[in-house]
Amino acid sequence: MQEYLKESELVDFSNKRVLALATSLARGCDDDTQIAERCFMYVRDQITHSGDIQASITTYKASDVLKHGTGWCYAKAILLAALLRANSIPTAFCYQRLSCSEYIEETYCLHGLNAIYLKKHGWYRVDARGNKEGVDAQFSPPVERLAFTLQDNEFDLAKRYTEPLLEVVRALKKYGSYEEMVENFPDFSELLH
Repeated sequence: MQEYLKESELVDFSNKRVLALATSLARGCDDDTQIAERCFMYVRDQITHSGDIQASITTYKASDVLKHGTGWCYAKAILLAALLRANSIPTAFCYQRLSCSEYIEETYCLHGLNAIYLKKHGWYRVDARGNKEGVDAQFSPPVERLAFTLQDNEFDLAKRYTEPLLEVVRALKKYGSYEEMVENFPDFSELLH
């Protein structure tokens, strides 16, 4: 479990703003499930999804996601991991391969989310992408209520990762605008090479 509690360049939870938020979200909570729910709700509802607002910036470090108040699903998952790990809650990165036709027709890409280890429930996946029409992700353990229901040619990547996938990090660091990101979303096929 220690691997799922580590700080890193992207999951920079000792950053003053990230740590202060993590501490304030945990205040008054009775257990890890309450803390996890508060952290999830904050990232889902207070951090905008960069694709929804066509953001002119691409964030990837937890501290930058918090500072700018926006991030792609991958970046929002990084901030959520930082908030949870700061509260000693093991958190993993998970991915799905989904259609990205919302942005470009007949395109598939990876979608980033998290798995949280809750003492009462074990590993539990959550998706802090941000709700909008047709997207209703919730925190209701042990029942998963993710942002998307898998359709044809879509699937879950079975593994839980301790850090964001390298292909995802490369894309977030390389493509700085909305237009660049939608043309260069990381996809599962890249993992096969």
